[in-house]
Amino acid sequence: MGFQKILVAIDDSSLCQAVFAQALELAQANRGAMMLLHCLNSEILGEITPRLSGEMGLYPQIMTSYENHHLTIERRIQQVQDLLRSYCEKSTRQEVPTEFDYKVGEAGQMLCQAAENWGADLIVMGRRGHKGLTEALLGSASNYVLHHAPCSVLVIQGIDTEHPESLATDEIADG
Repeated sequence: MGFQKILVAIDDSSLCQAVFAQALELAQANRGAMMLLHCLNSEILGEITPRLSGEMGLYPQIMTSYENHHLTIERRIQQVQDLLRSYCEKSTRQEVPTEFDYKVGEAGQMLCQAAENWGADLIVMGRRGHKGLTEALLGSASNYVLHHAPCSVLVIQGIDTEHPESLATDEIADG
């Protein structure tokens, strides 16, 4: 089975280098294309909403807070675009057709939706290796994608810093 359209989950974690390298190798071997995707958690946009509801225009400090939050969001988006552009340039130099995008929302849902919309036949992503309560509280984008993706999924396993005895392994699932 050849993978022609590979969706790659890009973030700013140390595991991302391994995720990108594996996706690039697969794209080269299959003469495929890549879509690099970063998901900005929707909380980044939702933080200020409760403070503004019903109070808009009443206090100058609320508008200042809103403006500061807006600048923070713009800076974060610029950082994400720079990160994506950097990875895109690396794959383009390796003659792999690559495009990139970012979405705002929960990573698992956004990855599945992007894979469906783009027609991906493989999603390559990392898993930090959280276990137990940590995974329950933080959620697991890789778990969501494994169960909801419209295509095959390759998960590059990271090492749980709380349980360093964890072994790094790969999981592959067909959607």
